[in-house]
Amino acid sequence: MEFIDYYKILEINNKASQAEIKKAYRKLARKLHPDLNPNDKTAQHKFQQINEANEVLSDPDKRKKYDQYGKDWEHADSFEQAKRNQRSSTGSRRSGNGGSGNYSNEDFSDFFESMFGGAGYGGGGGRRSTQFKGQDLNATLKLNILDVLEDQKQTLDLGKKKIRITIPAGVEDGQTIKIAGYGGEGVNGGPKGDLYLTFEINNTTAFQRVGNDLYKNQAITLYDSILGGEIEVETLTGKVKLKVKPETQNDTKVKLKGKGMPVYKRKSNHGDLYITYKIEMPKNLTSEERKLYQQLKKLR
Repeated sequence: MEFIDYYKILEINNKASQAEIKKAYRKLARKLHPDLNPNDKTAQHKFQQINEANEVLSDPDKRKKYDQYGKDWEHADSFEQAKRNQRSSTGSRRSGNGGSGNYSNEDFSDFFESMFGGAGYGGGGGRRSTQFKGQDLNATLKLNILDVLEDQKQTLDLGKKKIRITIPAGVEDGQTIKIAGYGGEGVNGGPKGDLYLTFEINNTTAFQRVGNDLYKNQAITLYDSILGGEIEVETLTGKVKLKVKPETQNDTKVKLKGKGMPVYKRKSNHGDLYITYKIEMPKNLTSEERKLYQQLKKLR
């Protein structure tokens, strides 16, 4: 298997923080997404690579194994067990043949590669098949932001089979979840791999999502901003009425508690909705209106 430098693919160094990994992945995903490059095979291949890189580097445990074992990271647990077995076997023979029992990672890498051929050595000296976990798979699921306000059932077509899953409310754009046991078949009776499902949340609404909170600009008239009044505001779950205080200034922000997005796997909890007032200035004034504004100006 050829070594793939996941850090290079995401255009980061191996000291990058989790936040930097997430930021780099989202930047490249937007640039290389198949919808934006429908006939570009190179971009589509790179999109698959950055998803694979993000899957590994965004998981601290997988990243640690990748940093230590490179291309063999998926079989790190089997590798460690093989090393322990080899050390144990060497230790039991040391008094008879004077062996040192010191092996480099290169030695074990050669030994590990030999196990991919389907054979290893059991503790009793007989040959046996070595089991390996199946390959993990990656898939992307596109949803609308309105789809994730409630738990949702979806059928995924994995080619040879279809599975029915429940998607928890509140999933975020770019979030990846693991569905255990739905990856590739194991080797020599080993366990199946896992399916990593990444979400693309399409937002065509007037709301901006930041985590579990929502943000929206709301136009109000000059008269309501000066005199106060009651207005109707759209939320993702329907309309609500708000009282505008007299002498409200432009860009005043108000919070509607609990009117944001549901919290992932805690859908009874919600973020907040922040409304920013934008005062609309009157246009096409009549001569009488101008006179009234002139009078107000003199009063001020």
